[in-house]
Amino acid sequence: MILSTKNRKRWLTPDIEGRIWAHLGGIARQNDMVLLIIGGIEDHVHLLVALPPTLSVSEALKRIKGGSSGWVKETFTTCKDFGWQDGYAAFTVSKSQVPEVEEYIRKQREHHRTPSFEEEYRAFLDRHGIQYDERYLWD
Repeated sequence: MILSTKNRKRWLTPDIEGRIWAHLGGIARQNDMVLLIIGGIEDHVHLLVALPPTLSVSEALKRIKGGSSGWVKETFTTCKDFGWQDGYAAFTVSKSQVPEVEEYIRKQREHHRTPSFEEEYRAFLDRHGIQYDERYLWD
């Protein structure tokens, strides 16, 4: 799962990201998800999670986003206007690809020195034949 901050604002700074990642992990656990790894940079976060069969992807993301945005606003004085973008990206990963995805998430800061997240995301969508409207990617 990939969540971006509203308008790609750089809220998720290194000094607070650990607490935010822990909170997102707590929400996942409370909803019977298994969080394998979480990581990101200032404007987006990746979560590799195993969902229980009773929870849809959209419901899982609704719970994660909804359960965290208010908490971030209340917890960090610098984030009073924090929000997640309206959409999200979610992809299935085969068990054989989990180690590769975990490594990718673990190295987000290093990875996003170049290309930018926006460039990489468009390339990912194009590579997998996913149609998108540019107007809705970054809201």
